Amino acid sequence: MSRDRGVLSPRRLSEYTGLRRLGMYDDRPRRLGGHGRFALATASVAVLSVTASGCVVVHGEREIMPTATRADAARALKSFTAAYNKADKTYDQAADADQVTGALADIDGAKLRAGRKNNPDGNPAYSPLKLTDAKFTIPEKAGWPRWFVADTAANKGLKDTRWLLVFTRSDANAVWSVSYLTILNADDVPEFEKDKDGFAQTVTADDAALAIAPDKLGEEYATYLKAKGSGSSGSSGGANFAPGTHTSVWRADRVKKSNQPGLARQYIDEPLSKGDYAPLGLRTTDGGALVFFATRHYEKQTAAPGYDLDVDANIQALLTGEVKSSLTLQRVSNQVVMDPAKSASDQQVKFLSRVDGLTSVKGE
Repeated sequence: MSRDRGVLSPRRLSEYTGLRRLGMYDDRPRRLGGHGRFALATASVAVLSVTASGCVVVHGEREIMPTATRADAARALKSFTAAYNKADKTYDQAADADQVTGALADIDGAKLRAGRKNNPDGNPAYSPLKLTDAKFTIPEKAGWPRWFVADTAANKGLKDTRWLLVFTRSDANAVWSVSYLTILNADDVPEFEKDKDGFAQTVTADDAALAIAPDKLGEEYATYLKAKGSGSSGSSGGANFAPGTHTSVWRADRVKKSNQPGLARQYIDEPLSKGDYAPLGLRTTDGGALVFFATRHYEKQTAAPGYDLDVDANIQALLTGEVKSSLTLQRVSNQVVMDPAKSASDQQVKFLSRVDGLTSVKGE
């Protein structure tokens, strides 16, 4: 099992083989179905003031300031790539455990654990990841966490795509770690609103000027997926989300699979929006925002008497309990969307990329 993010099969939403075989796709859900991960570095930018006693005090938590320097961002990307490659080669989760966080840590950590169990001597299909042509979008903001986006080309995956990695730092003593990783068609990367010095503008979690506030995206998406939709073609989006692979098509596919002969499927979807899973967004030139957010998805498969459940090597590696008649699969997903301004004529949120991965399996 490789962690490479490779070329996506056109037949399934979640069979994208690529970086660590993470299972991602451009406009399709990228299932980190192999293994893939990313790294960090340190970036320190501080505004200094002098107190009455003459002591220098850091006020980075109060001052609006760039979240990193471009040199620090470049070092973070280089450090991340080195750690990622070491973990990918050995299937050693400890090799880059401090370089990933949030949804990506869940997805990638599970892939490395499964890889180690299936291949104790390391990744037989290892080839080093190279991230090139890096463009850094660095916002200005006050307080923590601080974060920036690296937009890179990669030597793996589909042609004419860009890898967007969100580097996050929780405090002055922390290292940079990647909380979100998505892969977009090059033409889908938007133009960001920037000031005269070239720094991007963040959007707040509760930004009321957007069609859906970033901290409500996970909840709205989970609610949307629970609805049965109209028909089985997957052509209908909904009031909040534009139709597409990660919305109407996926929802229709789940309805279709929910009552197959001999196998019943049940789904539960949950938002992830606290701590390291917090949504992060950058203002775009059209008044909307590019927003990264995370969700958790459960699928319970129950087989009728006389029918067997499919338990492949990757599922077996993460399995707890004994498979008698049911399996509960837990997946974590990180995605990036275009969230339009409320003043826009089209109010539907559009998915640009989704990366998900199996994180645990329970047999009953």
